[in-house]
Amino acid sequence: MDKPEEMQVGKVSHYFSKIGVAVIDVTGGSIKVGDEIHIKGHTTDFKQKVASMQIEQDKIEIAEPGQSIGIKVNEPVRQHDAVYKEI
Repeated sequence: MDKPEEMQVGKVSHYFSKIGVAVIDVTGGSIKVGDEIHIKGHTTDFKQKVASMQIEQDKIEIAEPGQSIGIKVNEPVRQHDAVYKEI
């Protein structure tokens, strides 16, 4: 079976380890609550559903290119990790 195609939708610009939140700069496409994202880097490789997103403490439903969003992540991530979404 073919693997689903993925497109890069952003990259991690910061990670708050104490609260498990990644700041993601959205670079292409959009990210919606409920989407499954794939975060991949040198030592990072996992998928998770987006449960909620915030911009400066305001909850949002959809993030567009040019925005920086905060997402609670299930595993530690690192700066420059790529964020993908199935297309």
